Amino acid sequence: MTDAHCTTAVAGAAETDSPYALSHLDALESEAVHIFREVAGEFERPVILFSGGKDSIVMLHLALKAFAPAAIPFSLLHVDTGHNFPEVLEYRDRTVARHGLRLHVASVQEYIDAGTLRERPDGTRNPLQTVPLTEKIQTERFDAVFGGGRRDEEKARAKERVFSLRDEFSQWDPRRQRPELWQLYNGRHAPGEHVRVFPLSNWTELDVWQYIEREGIELPQIYFAHEREVFRRAGMWLTAGEWGGPKESEPVETRLIRYRTVGDMSCTGAVDSDATTLDAVIAEIAASRLTERGATRADDKMSEAAMEDRKREGYF
Repeated sequence: MTDAHCTTAVAGAAETDSPYALSHLDALESEAVHIFREVAGEFERPVILFSGGKDSIVMLHLALKAFAPAAIPFSLLHVDTGHNFPEVLEYRDRTVARHGLRLHVASVQEYIDAGTLRERPDGTRNPLQTVPLTEKIQTERFDAVFGGGRRDEEKARAKERVFSLRDEFSQWDPRRQRPELWQLYNGRHAPGEHVRVFPLSNWTELDVWQYIEREGIELPQIYFAHEREVFRRAGMWLTAGEWGGPKESEPVETRLIRYRTVGDMSCTGAVDSDATTLDAVIAEIAASRLTERGATRADDKMSEAAMEDRKREGYF
């Protein structure tokens, strides 16, 4: 190596170690804050999808940071399947009250009671969220909808841009994805269309947990190891409940488990775990070779293209 090359290498190392350089989490946070502010400047009626799950909790935390000390200029939206975990709903309502936010709720149960939707034979309601979600977007005229989807979760989500255009029927066409060079986002859309926005696109599950630890963000205790009555189905531990489980051939056990992701009780599996602290959860995630959805979401295992099919219909 020549002296010139040595000098360049040393200079590069010094530049990387600069006290002014952003850490990995700082860079992700900065990108997400920029996205929130960009949407606030481009759109008239944005809304944040908020379920009380860890990704939506981090997303709300970032939104609060983006506009502090002012209030966030968005309301929240939750699609309630009627089979949500009680701990998560309690956290959702407590968070909304603490920050003085407005919450819109689209209820799957109301659509079932009205005869618009029908229960599935397997009892899961996750695929039934699409109609309540898309109709609430149309009714409230939301033109930008923030979601907590990340590209590392599932191969269909890896195809998304940060700004994802949806047509007047809320459907997604991957061929209409727009280039996003130099963090320039195109929010242009025709009347009746809207844009789904994913501020956590470039985050991983591990990034989310490390950020939660750094920021001291409170989570529902369901994410940490606890004893729970569960039963085995399709290779997953599911919570016993009135939604349709367990069957006579599925004995209920009390196990020490935690949840990596939180959705409908009928399709969200738990994992055996003794991780009761953030440090223990982070170590567990770092050692895992399965994505959270691949390991614990039955709705993604219905077919090879289950998530992509639902996204094309209007699901997140």
